[in-house]
Amino acid sequence: MKEIKFEEGQKIFNALGSEVRLQIVSLCLKRKEINLDELAKELFISNSAITMHVKKLEEAGIIQISHKSGVRGSQKVCSVNVDKLLISFDRENTVEKCYEYDIDIGLYNNYEVEPTCGLATAKCAIGEFDEPKYFDFLDRINASLIWFATGFLEYKIPNGLNADDKLKELQISLEIASEAPGFSSYYPSDIFFYINGVELGFWTSPGEFNNRRGLFTPSWWWENLGQYGKLKMINVNATGTYIDGKKISNVKIADLNIDSKSEIKFKIASLKNSKNVGGVTLFGKNFGDFNQGIIVKEIYE
Repeated sequence: MKEIKFEEGQKIFNALGSEVRLQIVSLCLKRKEINLDELAKELFISNSAITMHVKKLEEAGIIQISHKSGVRGSQKVCSVNVDKLLISFDRENTVEKCYEYDIDIGLYNNYEVEPTCGLATAKCAIGEFDEPKYFDFLDRINASLIWFATGFLEYKIPNGLNADDKLKELQISLEIASEAPGFSSYYPSDIFFYINGVELGFWTSPGEFNNRRGLFTPSWWWENLGQYGKLKMINVNATGTYIDGKKISNVKIADLNIDSKSEIKFKIASLKNSKNVGGVTLFGKNFGDFNQGIIVKEIYE
């Protein structure tokens, strides 16, 4: 573990402030080690560009470069140099009290979907494409990828609150994209989010992404279909609802009336009457760019 003080972290913040460099770190984690030529091919960028990005990560101490013998002589290989980064802000009582859950995307408790639609595990598709009945099959609990043109998925989130806990913020992160027939990088979709039937707002996905294979997308998945999504963070707090820090509605945490006895139901929807009806593709563990399900944090005081 590498521990730094906040004021000492500029190199690390700069190094991680790039989607390409985050993808490099993810590939290094996935492969354990990878040479620079392979990195350039995976990310569809030039060798000179990959060298520049790797240098920034190396200077920040996030990855290390070593030389290994190969078929064509010595080659530079990079690997992750840390297992954890701890940033100290030197403040007392900064540890937030929270309950955290990583919910597999196949654990929805209610749904209504229309084609195009389907599910897949990390090993194979579940049933046939565009047949909603397979959303009832038991193997759906192992789903790592779910897609539908219109409709919704609803999840029941565990409620860890005790009687004397007051919920002050709800955070939900998930990897998501549009659902285009085949795929299309420009295929806007208004994706709506709800808690207990209260509409939080929506995010417009720009499309379904296929310019490269997802960092965790299995090799058997068809190359002409969507490969990865965007990681979005939904925050509901005392001032409103935000996605990636941008306010999307005035729905506040108090408006949800959640206490220790409440059910917490989270719904993701593509509505037929929205401006951009472009469907939903939801990525879970072992698919896409982020090896996670739906991560929920209940921050309380």
